[in-house]
Amino acid sequence: MSASAVFVLDLKGKVLICRNYKGDVDMSEIDHFFTLLMQQEEEGLVCPVMSHGNVHFLWIKHSNLYLVATTNKNSNASLVYAFLYKLVEVFTEYFKELEEESIQDNFVVVYELLDELMDFGFPQTTDSKILQEYITQKGNKLEVAKTKVPTTVTNAVSWRSEGIKYKKNEVFIDVIESINVLVNANGSVMSSDIVGSIKLKTMLSGMPELRLGLNDRMLFALTGRKNQTILHCLSDELMKRISPTNVCAHALSVTVPMSGLQVKPLIWIESVIEKFSHSRVEIMVKAKGQFKKQSVANNVEIRVPVPSDADSPKFKTSTGHAKYVPEKNLVVWSIKSFPGGKEFLMRAHFGLPSVENHELEGRPPITVKFEIPYFTVSGIQVRYMKIIEKSGYQALPWVRYITQSGDYQLRTNS
Repeated sequence: MSASAVFVLDLKGKVLICRNYKGDVDMSEIDHFFTLLMQQEEEGLVCPVMSHGNVHFLWIKHSNLYLVATTNKNSNASLVYAFLYKLVEVFTEYFKELEEESIQDNFVVVYELLDELMDFGFPQTTDSKILQEYITQKGNKLEVAKTKVPTTVTNAVSWRSEGIKYKKNEVFIDVIESINVLVNANGSVMSSDIVGSIKLKTMLSGMPELRLGLNDRMLFALTGRKNQTILHCLSDELMKRISPTNVCAHALSVTVPMSGLQVKPLIWIESVIEKFSHSRVEIMVKAKGQFKKQSVANNVEIRVPVPSDADSPKFKTSTGHAKYVPEKNLVVWSIKSFPGGKEFLMRAHFGLPSVENHELEGRPPITVKFEIPYFTVSGIQVRYMKIIEKSGYQALPWVRYITQSGDYQLRTNS
């Protein structure tokens, strides 16, 4: 990274606090930063990197502050910016709000943090949870002879404290798939994909190693050879050693393009509008569960758009209940339990001042929300979870599968 110095300035360009890490750039060079910034603002083009001679200013603005790093080298700009944003994150976690007043009220702590966050222009300890173990907001200077630096600073895994112990060692694994579907007015599936995540909540003593195995052979058969590389990489990633964090939760979220897997809508919707004279309309909606009969979709919500001038609603449903939400121009048909293979109907009667106005408005898509437990569209399964810890304790892994709606839209032509 090689940043020479870091400055925090107010909106007028006054230096509130600074730290010289390398001494290879004159600290007075910061006086040119605000002048360059004002010139660029007058010209209507503000650049995130500005130069004066061979000195470069890399900066960000947060609230009423400028955070600026200086360098005279060909530094990695992305790392410099990552560090500046990390500064914002750490200061915010310490002071709740990062602004001029919080910097002025916490000079001592800010200097201590700057000393620990970077050394000779290179980032060091940037985890605020670790820093808070030995840099407090009391403003006391560190005394090496009296202060014991937490072992987390020098651990191979710095983000987990030693000595964590639970009465019952458990791992909860959620395999979650969200299905996104867009169906056009002709009933053709225009786009469909699955966004998958595997989330782990761990309550494990010590520093265990975790290995997660998936049924990748079955996935290859489902998706075809063109996606084998993607799924193999996914399997490899999950097979790596996973260590629980000190807040007892760890998640791996992955998006797998299922271009080789034809995903059909799990809940299919058909809609028909019947017009009676010029003042009354009936909307008929049919919903069918296109998933295996052994599964049940819970808390299904089918949201049907209606004209903005609709009134006097009347509903009839074969299951569940429907209600009119006039502020959103919707009928919401709620079905608590929707078994696979089943088909249900809802009829809605509305009075309309003018059917012609409805025709001019057009119809937004019908949207569907649902959740199917113990079911995945892709067929992915956790084959095993190995937990290895030097004490040799036994741990219980619990696995839960959930498929839910994502961006799920079905357009109608009537």
